[in-house]
Amino acid sequence: MKYYLIAGEASGDLHAANLMLALKKADPEAEFRFWGGDLMQEAGGTLVKHYRELAFMGFLEVIANLRTILKNIKVCKNDILEYKPDTIIFIDYPGFNMRIAKWAKELNISTQYYISPQIWAWKENRINAIKRDVDEMYVILPFEKEFYEEKHQFPVHFVGHPLLDAIAKKDLVVPDEFRKKHQLDERPIIALLPGSRKQEISKMLETMLSITEDFKEYQFVIAGAPSQDAEFYKPFIKKKNVHLVLNRTYDVLSLSTAALVTSGTATLETALFKVPEVVCYKGSTISYQIAKRVVDLDYISLVNLIMDKEVVTELIQNDFNSKKLKSELIKILDTENRDTIFEAYFELERKLGGAGASEKTAQLIYKSIKK
Repeated sequence: MKYYLIAGEASGDLHAANLMLALKKADPEAEFRFWGGDLMQEAGGTLVKHYRELAFMGFLEVIANLRTILKNIKVCKNDILEYKPDTIIFIDYPGFNMRIAKWAKELNISTQYYISPQIWAWKENRINAIKRDVDEMYVILPFEKEFYEEKHQFPVHFVGHPLLDAIAKKDLVVPDEFRKKHQLDERPIIALLPGSRKQEISKMLETMLSITEDFKEYQFVIAGAPSQDAEFYKPFIKKKNVHLVLNRTYDVLSLSTAALVTSGTATLETALFKVPEVVCYKGSTISYQIAKRVVDLDYISLVNLIMDKEVVTELIQNDFNSKKLKSELIKILDTENRDTIFEAYFELERKLGGAGASEKTAQLIYKSIKK
């Protein structure tokens, strides 16, 4: 079978790559063409466009880059027509993917959606387009199945969360070797996960790094995103107790005592590594004001959303400042608070449904298009 996959960011690249490996087991003759990243390339197939060229953050940024986005959509459609896939697999990235799904459905091309758009947070009216344009939906958060099936009468497959697979496959890191290789000393590590896009990283690191002098008994390690090179991070690592480790986020987390994390998939990854964290987010003022009016959620982090209570502190917009960040970091470094966090993390992992998401999804996709 010929599979065409579209992932638009780093987390999508990770999950799509694992899905591709699982599809190869389910379908030994699988061929892949895709929009994605380095991990998908390693899994095999042909990369059409890297997600670095696709990632635009916030309402204003999307509007400013609308011409580029529309051009990419046209390129994608033409490429699909030329490739003639047996199915298209969409991985999250709804603004782009839902447009392609609508067009593909009109041409009677099989459409499979892995990792649902977060319509339970905003743009719930997208359910109408999903019902019309998506043949099969594979959801990874436990509450999404109820949302789709009970609230909107749209059958979906809950396959568990693919991060459990990704983390389970990770090789164990040897602490002494890792510290020596990256010129780290013996002090406990506080991980900084500022995101994957340049504008996001710059904005988040400015505040995250403002408190490093208050924690000299620790060393701060920036987990550099695979989408950025070392040169970009140079201005941020001038302080003595700040280091950069590129493209080794899981290794950094496995050795960390605490973490400051930009809202997104990384908040869940951090929790699954059992690292106490403070969740941070700050966007442009206009984008934030728009989001506040259209997003109907009590929390922004996946950890709190899944647990339906505040397990990790969220510092959003004006609350994300040096004073509050310092205060919250002190709290999660306190031994008494950490025990409570760890208990919640183990319950979180149980709720995610166990390992095997990639294999389950691959089998379901293969059976679907073999009918």
